[in-house]
Amino acid sequence: MFTYDSLRQNDPSVFQSLQGEMQRQADGVELIASENYVSPAVMEAMGTVFNNKYSEGYPGKRYYGGQEFTDQVESLAIDRAKQLFRCGHANVQPHAGCPANVAMYFALLEPGDCVLGMDLGHGGHLSHGHPVTYLTKIFRFVRYGMKDIETGELDYDAMLETAKKEKPKLVLAGYSAYPREVDYAKMKAIADAVGAYAVMDMAHVAGLIAGGVHKNPFDYGFDVVTTTTHKTLRGPRGGMILSKNEEIGKKIDKSVFPGFQGGPIMQMIAAKAVAFGEALQPEFKEYAAQIVRNSKHLAKYLMDRGAKLITNGTDNHLMLVDCIKSWNIPGGEVEKVLDEVGITLNKNSIPNDQRKPMDPSGIRLGTPAITTRGMRENDMEVLADFMLAAIERRADPTALHALHEEVKTFCRRFPVPGISA
Repeated sequence: MFTYDSLRQNDPSVFQSLQGEMQRQADGVELIASENYVSPAVMEAMGTVFNNKYSEGYPGKRYYGGQEFTDQVESLAIDRAKQLFRCGHANVQPHAGCPANVAMYFALLEPGDCVLGMDLGHGGHLSHGHPVTYLTKIFRFVRYGMKDIETGELDYDAMLETAKKEKPKLVLAGYSAYPREVDYAKMKAIADAVGAYAVMDMAHVAGLIAGGVHKNPFDYGFDVVTTTTHKTLRGPRGGMILSKNEEIGKKIDKSVFPGFQGGPIMQMIAAKAVAFGEALQPEFKEYAAQIVRNSKHLAKYLMDRGAKLITNGTDNHLMLVDCIKSWNIPGGEVEKVLDEVGITLNKNSIPNDQRKPMDPSGIRLGTPAITTRGMRENDMEVLADFMLAAIERRADPTALHALHEEVKTFCRRFPVPGISA
């Protein structure tokens, strides 16, 4: 546990905000699918003197002196990442998932080249070429989506036809709000049919792949995999790019530095090394499996009580709920009322949503963080009952206050790693 004595003395205002956030996390339920809790060891690594060191370049090829220990810790992170995901090359320097994707695009593509990626409305990510991003000014993006929203099956036939017509240089798998698993063999075949790179953005499911409960895209011949290092992987906030071989790896390294970033954030790389070491332990496999068990159980329990889930279930750590069909209220209102009782999730667009992105029809929720706290299948039923009660009693402030106290009492049975509040 951390005391934060220096922070308390030197900046009481920031310390007060930190205390409030620690209390919020301890007393509340975190159902945002992209969030998790790191171990005390990862947290410690993020606050070390590695912060003080500039390390532009790569291990053994730095631009500044004094790199003995930065080289050690980055090499350790690289070796553990390659072991964890069974690949030939790892770049652990990207500051986040979006920079990792940008560096990947510039390593593999030329301006004007085409990318075939998942439609944001069907679960894709902004960095996969949404029109609001700068990437669309440089590359040309075309979309694929689900064939059947009731099952979540992707339309691989339409994907192949689009690929033949548009001739993408890169076929991109991956998502931020898609509850099913991708058929890597079919996507690799589509990429091969048009001579494109096959790339997976596994940011959301990296921990499930590391834990062996989801398939590894490298086993199906994918060329490159990008990811964040938090979410299901339970590491510090950051990014990473993995590849099959050293030739592609060299292109990626040049694209990350000096092509896109300056000095790496060495304390975060140290924390990545710690997190990768944790993910290599046998207990991480059980953790990853429990994430999926909890997610499937929560999805079924909600559906049995009248909630309409996109794809009618989940294969991974997350699910999407159509709040209009479920309760005749928009997702933003559900997010707000659940916040009032200490349950945090996010409003989210659903496929073919008729509402605006800031006022969508759905919500997204996931189980990585609550699984880290030790919650299991029966606890998913308690959480679902809390959620449904809050929605039903949303017009009654007294009832919501009482429910919030019940949520706090429930949460205190499951400590957050590193927080004693």
